[in-house]
Amino acid sequence: QVHLVESGGGSVQPGGSLRLSCLFSGGTVTDYAMGWFRQAPEKEREFVAGINWSSKSTSYENAVKGRFTISRDNTKNTVYLQMNNMKSEDTAVYYCNAEAGGTNYWGQGTQVTVSS
Repeated sequence: QVHLVESGGGSVQPGGSLRLSCLFSGGTVTDYAMGWFRQAPEKEREFVAGINWSSKSTSYENAVKGRFTISRDNTKNTVYLQMNNMKSEDTAVYYCNAEAGGTNYWGQGTQVTVSS
């Protein structure tokens, strides 16, 4: 059973940076596309960024393009989300996702708060 554990969340001021990590276990990480989603209070969960198994293909939600970078290190079974120039609207619970053949796995989420 695939298991995902996020870390790196916290509080940051507007304009600041955070790096989230997601540790993958319970399977072969290169079988999975990985992604980050987020859910703000009273809003639906939304896609933030995705990366394919080889890191040759990435995608981003428009609001984070140029500020967030997704990457993965398959030797460490870890996916990262580097978040720069953060804004108050980035405040949310961030979830790691692993997808293969239509099957999705989720982490427990990590809180990110952007506030002055």
